[in-house]
Amino acid sequence: MEKPFEEFGSLVFSETAMKERLPKPVYLSWKRTVANEGTLDRPTADSIAHAMKRWALEHGATHYTHWFQPLTGTTAEKHDAFIDPDSAGEPMTHFSGKNLIKGEPDASSFPSGGLRATFEARGYTYWDVTSPAFIKDNVLCIPTVFVSYNGESLDKKDPLLKSIKALSAASTNVVNILGDKDVRSCTAVVGLEQEYFLIDKKYFDLRPDLKLTGRTLFGAPASKGQELSDHYFGALPRRVSEFMSDVDQELWKLGIFAKTEHNEVAPGQFELAPVYSNCNMAVDDNQLMMEILAKTAEKHGLACLLHEKPFDGINGSGKHNNWSITTDTGQNLFSPGEKPAENIRFLVFVCAFIKAVDENAVLLRMSASSAGNDHRLGADEAPPAIISIYLGSYIENILYGLYMGKKEKKKDTPDTEFNPISGLSYIPHDNSDRNRTSPVAFTGNKFEFRMLGSSMSAAEVNTVLNAIMAKSLNEIAEELSGLKYLQDIRAKALDICRDIIDKHKRILFSGDGYSEEWVKEAKRRGLPNIRSFIESIDVLDDEDTIAMLADLGIYTEKELAARKAIYAEQYVSVMGIEVKTMLSMVRKSVLPSITAEIHFYEEARGSSAKPARFLKDRCAHLQKLIDGIYDAADDLNKEYEAVLKLNSAEKAGLAMYTTVSEKMNALRTLIDEYETIASSEFYKLPSYEDMLFNL
Repeated sequence: MEKPFEEFGSLVFSETAMKERLPKPVYLSWKRTVANEGTLDRPTADSIAHAMKRWALEHGATHYTHWFQPLTGTTAEKHDAFIDPDSAGEPMTHFSGKNLIKGEPDASSFPSGGLRATFEARGYTYWDVTSPAFIKDNVLCIPTVFVSYNGESLDKKDPLLKSIKALSAASTNVVNILGDKDVRSCTAVVGLEQEYFLIDKKYFDLRPDLKLTGRTLFGAPASKGQELSDHYFGALPRRVSEFMSDVDQELWKLGIFAKTEHNEVAPGQFELAPVYSNCNMAVDDNQLMMEILAKTAEKHGLACLLHEKPFDGINGSGKHNNWSITTDTGQNLFSPGEKPAENIRFLVFVCAFIKAVDENAVLLRMSASSAGNDHRLGADEAPPAIISIYLGSYIENILYGLYMGKKEKKKDTPDTEFNPISGLSYIPHDNSDRNRTSPVAFTGNKFEFRMLGSSMSAAEVNTVLNAIMAKSLNEIAEELSGLKYLQDIRAKALDICRDIIDKHKRILFSGDGYSEEWVKEAKRRGLPNIRSFIESIDVLDDEDTIAMLADLGIYTEKELAARKAIYAEQYVSVMGIEVKTMLSMVRKSVLPSITAEIHFYEEARGSSAKPARFLKDRCAHLQKLIDGIYDAADDLNKEYEAVLKLNSAEKAGLAMYTTVSEKMNALRTLIDEYETIASSEFYKLPSYEDMLFNL
């Protein structure tokens, strides 16, 4: 391995490390467990634990933890030292198979939506054998699921693993039916592009709103924003380049294939994308990536902002979720091949996806949503809140040709062959252009889901994608069942595709997803337009949603009800923190600044024999603003207190979205107006210009 990469995977107890350190029967037993073909017995678990402990100690680890992903959307860990006293009271290292497989972290304060009472401490973590252990900050981290005493999911990983299993079974069944009997399993493969902002830490420390909420609750636009697009793909500032280099090194040590990094459109905004990996590991790796971005930024005197919309008026940040399905024989089921129109398996899987998205658009929208993402979805730089699919003209024309029963090519169908350009023997043809205004776009051999928020865990959106696709494929398999001959199966599969296109073509859209015309057209087509996260959570009560997820063994009705309750409570809490922070900043910074400035100008007027008109106008303007800000803050406070008296979190959340956010916007407008004329002598909060253009 070349020198820059020689430490790649050094902090991961990978399959290679297990193969080297475990007795062959133990290694093979673990492999069978990963493949769902067996379970680990206690002696085997003890053997793995012993080898894992020795490896961890060799790499400087002193503690171990069950690393899990509670319903907060972040990660959690409780550290236990490897050290124990022996019979003589002397120190010895200890880590058993029992310690490896199961933990009881208490964790009673994590949200559970009523699945467990706070006084009932029992929550259990169980080793996820499909995701490798790793070392972080001298702690051996063992990826686990987190469940209640009765087995209900208390985390985001357990449903994800169940959805992966459901998708594998459904995909494998359809592939086998269509003639490929060698395929034994399938898996979702995911690539997550992570966007984020960097600002100087000194400005971050001076902004209570950034520290407490992740976004600026007010701030006037800088004279320059992203109008010139000069930041996009520009040369990296040296400070950022050094930061990215350190991030890469940390990620590579953890076996994460950090690959692509660049300046994004907004000033101070960047993107990092790894190589694709299986769905479960991709989600784990992204959680680690967000943590490493934040920690490494601090080492460089920077603050990493992962909020979806930290600055108003410029692009927010997303986490593009590139999703496909591959077989255990290495075939991508969304790969069109050289002749997509004749690739029946490709047509079936694309049509299954179209059906899945159209039938579950609200659930998919909910899975990518949060209070923070409400500020981004529907804005000019982000996909609209309306779910649609962009296939590209080439694939779309093939599907419509199939549907209409026509083989001739439409006029706007691109040619499949190109004349060579000097210096190239051929030009590879991409079966799809890219529509960045589309929330779901086919990009050659995968679907790019662009709605996910930058700060969010990717577990839930992939759980939903896996689940809805599994349901769609199961229904197709049922229609194909009973047919004996492959010729009949293929003919029936094409009929199914035609029927899907007929029923679900409304979800296909190739135009400008940002336009008002699309909003009207989507309404005409009957597509849902859910404007806020809090409104979308009603889908978790929907009978069809409950039936689908329960039938697939991913969620129970009780678990879905718990999640709805948690999401409503979290929404109210997030909005409440923003309200309280905004009011605090107004009282402690904004109003005192205006007061001091008014006093300064009033004194200047009084000491001048002939005061300048500017002094009179400025004092009048400031007086109007201070009264307006004071009244608007009072209105906001009253509205917020009224919301807190509502008897349900869901009602409170809806009121937060409709009335409280309106009051916040009214207050912000006045503060931003003041900031445009404020003297830096009095107004000390860092401006957008300070934060965005000082890297």
